[in-house]
Amino acid sequence: MPRSPNLNPYCESWVWRTRAEVLNHFIVFGEGHLRHILDRWHIHYHFQRPYQGLGQVPIGSDLPPAETLEEFCSDDVVCHESLGGLLKHFERPAAA
Repeated sequence: MPRSPNLNPYCESWVWRTRAEVLNHFIVFGEGHLRHILDRWHIHYHFQRPYQGLGQVPIGSDLPPAETLEEFCSDDVVCHESLGGLLKHFERPAAA
């Protein structure tokens, strides 16, 4: 219902994004399967996904802002996949 005073825009955004980016890609086979999918999505959403307003740094991390493009080397990037490759997280290993 548009303009309903009881709607929470943050919850509505999360529910829409969860359905559009994750749940529409699966046939869920029970509560355990749904919980697994939503747990992986929650980890990705809050700890791995970059956020534009925070210098591309995930909310749950203490990382400094990203380097400038001149300092970046794509050879060091490692891709981590979950949920059959639907969710992807790219990172560079820590310097030894």
